[in-house]
Amino acid sequence: MNYRAFHKLSYGLYIIATEHEGEKVGYIGNTAFQVTSEPSKIAISSNKDNYSTQKIIDSKKFSLSVLKKEVETSLIGKFGFMSSSDIDKFDGVMTKRSVTGAPIVINSCVAWLDCKVLDIVDVGTHILIIAEVVDSDIISNEEPLTYDYYHKKYKMFAPKNAPTYIDKDKLGDEPEPEPEPPKEEKKEKAKTIDENGVFTCSICGFRYDPEEGDPSAGIPPGTPFEDLPDDYKCPICNASKEYFKKDL
Repeated sequence: MNYRAFHKLSYGLYIIATEHEGEKVGYIGNTAFQVTSEPSKIAISSNKDNYSTQKIIDSKKFSLSVLKKEVETSLIGKFGFMSSSDIDKFDGVMTKRSVTGAPIVINSCVAWLDCKVLDIVDVGTHILIIAEVVDSDIISNEEPLTYDYYHKKYKMFAPKNAPTYIDKDKLGDEPEPEPEPPKEEKKEKAKTIDENGVFTCSICGFRYDPEEGDPSAGIPPGTPFEDLPDDYKCPICNASKEYFKKDL
């Protein structure tokens, strides 16, 4: 079976949040879909190991914020690769409340839904949570972030708790198919990568490509990994340089 076929399914990226007994929690989800229109219902898939999952079940409410295409990478790192049991993910993050009282993240979002939990279904590693949308609004007309764009831009795999996670061993060594570059660019590109090397963050999977640099950190294209400042941090999960390994 070619597991890369699953990468062709379409997904968005969302911040899903709730509050229970005064504690605000949230995480990045990529599986949310509308299941009925009258009344409007959506479903999300949440890993049983996520700290937020039980909080959503107990509070019987959650918000879903649709991230914009050019998202603040710090939000991805905070909500996607850290646990609400360890840090306050909402520190410095703009939120509002609506009907259910669940915190609604506003930063880097194009729209939000406020949801009341109706039912839960145990589907193995995950819980399928079905909810009625009791309020919603649009924040901006910018393009929403898709998992496909996120995956291609940051060259990352899904986190282990994501419903779309696939073990790297199952994907094998065959690279993700990419459009062929013009012939005159092929030799130069291969030469640059061989000389400078691509490094991958062992925490979140972000790949630092010297050809692209890291505009979010002011690192210009053409900067070898070895020349990055000693205090360089992964733009996604904030890991230091020591956690980067050279691709073989």
